[in-house]
Amino acid sequence: MDISLFDYELDIKLIAQSPCFPRDSSRLLSCLDNVPQDLNFKNLPEILSSGDVLIVNNTKVIPSRLFAKRDNVNIEVTLHLKVNMNSWRAFLKPGRKCKINDELIFKNGLKAIVINKFVSGDVLLKFNQHEENFLIEVNDQGVMPLPPYIKRDGPNITDKSNYQTIFASAEGAVAAPTAGLHFTDGLISNLEKKGIVIAPITLHVGAGTFLPVKVENVLDHEMHEEWGSLDQATSDIINKAKLNNKKIIAVGTTSLRILETIAIENNGVIKPWSGFTKLYITPGFKFKIIDILITNFHLPKSTLLMLVSAFFGREELFNIYNHAINKKYRFFSYGDSCLFPKKVDG
Repeated sequence: MDISLFDYELDIKLIAQSPCFPRDSSRLLSCLDNVPQDLNFKNLPEILSSGDVLIVNNTKVIPSRLFAKRDNVNIEVTLHLKVNMNSWRAFLKPGRKCKINDELIFKNGLKAIVINKFVSGDVLLKFNQHEENFLIEVNDQGVMPLPPYIKRDGPNITDKSNYQTIFASAEGAVAAPTAGLHFTDGLISNLEKKGIVIAPITLHVGAGTFLPVKVENVLDHEMHEEWGSLDQATSDIINKAKLNNKKIIAVGTTSLRILETIAIENNGVIKPWSGFTKLYITPGFKFKIIDILITNFHLPKSTLLMLVSAFFGREELFNIYNHAINKKYRFFSYGDSCLFPKKVDG
């Protein structure tokens, strides 16, 4: 399966640099009847049914881009995966000359030792402070790890709130679950009045979500690892809805990946779960849980674009993307969203 099958051209003017205000005024391209319908996100309650379940990711983005010195060299450190209470895998920039046992010096007495270097280009850092104090320092001196296509001349304090969903409560992500950025208190109230259930899961999105697929055959790509969990309450909500033939709607690819990971590990059954997932979804994948996907527009040649192609159909998806481009939808993290039904043979 050649990587070129998941490529498309996009005018950089369509890459959103800031979110809409209010958030639910963003556009929503609904494909429920396999025909594109141009809506606003605040119209979501009108197109869902009572008893349907929205699965949202409650992960909270930490300002995980930090700045240190190695000797006299300035080093940009982007944390991307917590290993234990005081150890993280991270990308260093510049990082090529960093060696094992090198010490990185941050502000306020925070330090880290390079414990290991990996072929994937990142390193393992061990910090001199444990989790609670460490996170205090990260929140104090870190900046939000915006994706590289969002351009800033310097740190923008508004991104600390903008790049965070209304559901954020479980600290640990280094990238936002962007489909959740469109929700507001007013929209949630309208959804609940309609009888639509909102249930949380957790997937701590890693910086690996932005890593490009560099292999020609997409099946040779190694998926990055992310930690997630699902509790008894959400498990019960999903199982009850399935029994009553209600729709399970994933708000974002992160919610989808957790539920489909759990289904694979439990023979199609949803149970309370926590652990790491490296689930890599490409066309041909058989979805067991999700009926509808709400998601933003994704980068060319990305694993997320492959996932949505598997869910909705590759040719059908690119027809929708062409429609979105022609209609000047806003793309990527701060951009607009789509609503896709699962293809019948998916």
